[in-house]
Amino acid sequence: MTLVEAPIQDRYPTRVDPDTGREWIAREEPTVHPGGPQGPASAEELSAHERDGFHIQRDLLSDEEVAACRDDLQAMVRDPSVLADERTVTEPGTDEVRSVFDAHLLSERIARLIRQPRVLDRARQILGSDVYVHQSRVNLMPSFRGSGFYWHSDFETWHAEDGMAGMRAVSLSIGLTENLPFNGGLMLMPGAHRTFVPCLGRTPDGNYRSSLRAQKVGVPQEEDVAELARRHGIEQFTGPSGSALWFDCNSMHGSGNNITPHPRSNIFVVFNSVDNPLAEPFSAGERRPEFVAARDFTPLRA
Repeated sequence: MTLVEAPIQDRYPTRVDPDTGREWIAREEPTVHPGGPQGPASAEELSAHERDGFHIQRDLLSDEEVAACRDDLQAMVRDPSVLADERTVTEPGTDEVRSVFDAHLLSERIARLIRQPRVLDRARQILGSDVYVHQSRVNLMPSFRGSGFYWHSDFETWHAEDGMAGMRAVSLSIGLTENLPFNGGLMLMPGAHRTFVPCLGRTPDGNYRSSLRAQKVGVPQEEDVAELARRHGIEQFTGPSGSALWFDCNSMHGSGNNITPHPRSNIFVVFNSVDNPLAEPFSAGERRPEFVAARDFTPLRA
């Protein structure tokens, strides 16, 4: 007798037909999962993360570490082979580098950093399990011309286009420059992570090629954003270089353009639980490439 594996239930349907409606869906999973190590995050930080969907870790990197990571970032964006690679994403309408993916594979320094207990154990503590890297990149927002990202939940895309079934992933953004209130810093809605907001429209083939530059599919309707902001308010991640923001995969977040003389750059790493491996996309006809959504679920080790 041949056993047929049952399909994974789609608990968060999205990319729906406008005529069928789009009811909000209450989150099923906790934000901080039991079973992880006791440290390094404090009880207060974990409580804030559970409540708001994010918390800030001050002084994650020393000034010397920030300078070294900036050197690695500059080496990446000057490397002709990296610039010619699909992993490098440019600003819309220009050839200025916006993101370079697979940062932890291109930089030995970043690879070592994310395996250090101060980072890895905090990810394991939040997700309550071993973790692997779902995605990593360095982001650059140049002065005067840096373009932002519209409001969105990362999980909506990872669920629809990558097959991430549950909300058991956490993102880490480490500032390599000062995050000011006016240079395109990340904005978040505290508490909105407890609600999944389905998006409208079908996923085009090869959508990642355009969405990594300017996302148009997989973003909420303006009335949804307005209601979430009314309920939860908006906060912004600011702080000196070396500060870090940990935020839940379903956090509603976005960033404005940077028209100031102050560029902004960061290291961005997504940790996913090994107990939440990717299946087939729930709302797309094809998988995205490995540099956007890794399918090597080997636990990250110190």
